[in-house]
Amino acid sequence: MKLNQKGLLIIISGPSGVGKSTVRKALFSLPNHHLVYSISMTTRPPRDNEVEGVDYYFVSHEEFLGRIKEDKFLEYANFVGNYYGTPKDMVDNNLEKGNEVILEIEVDGAQQVMQKKRDAVSIFLVPPSKKALIERLQTRKTDSKEVMEARLEKANREFSLAHKYDYIVVNDDVKNAADRIMAIIRAEHARTARSIYKYKKLLEDVI
Repeated sequence: MKLNQKGLLIIISGPSGVGKSTVRKALFSLPNHHLVYSISMTTRPPRDNEVEGVDYYFVSHEEFLGRIKEDKFLEYANFVGNYYGTPKDMVDNNLEKGNEVILEIEVDGAQQVMQKKRDAVSIFLVPPSKKALIERLQTRKTDSKEVMEARLEKANREFSLAHKYDYIVVNDDVKNAADRIMAIIRAEHARTARSIYKYKKLLEDVI
């Protein structure tokens, strides 16, 4: 039984190529959880293996900009000419249902969420080495040389922001990284600040 019934907002962030999607999928494969993936919206075209409404919501620049004006994003960012954002209403609805909402987002977007949602649990996913990150980006073969160089330059800036996160998880092994994140989620539910009011209510009911 969870003492706090409201779900947790979990931010999984880190440099491009660190393996956020792979770790997130491994996390969701673990048993006994109430995890919900917050699907981001983007203006970039889908990759060959990506599915609308599963990996992203793919929209035009015009629609995305309209949503910005209507304040419908919890966060958004522009990277190499394309926008990425988190629909606000979908996140809030799932939290109220008691689901753990997983945000898999870039570092810029994570900083925005951390400012707006002070109770969010932020996790910075890092590679075992910078060499490993470069190798991962090179083997993806989905980006041009220019885009890959931009991602590496951005990653170098993002490493310096790790101290702003609640936790740092090393993606040395996908399953191990997923297990560590699940352990963090369970520990966060047991925090006194999150559970003390429900606990006091249980004591009152007994008396």
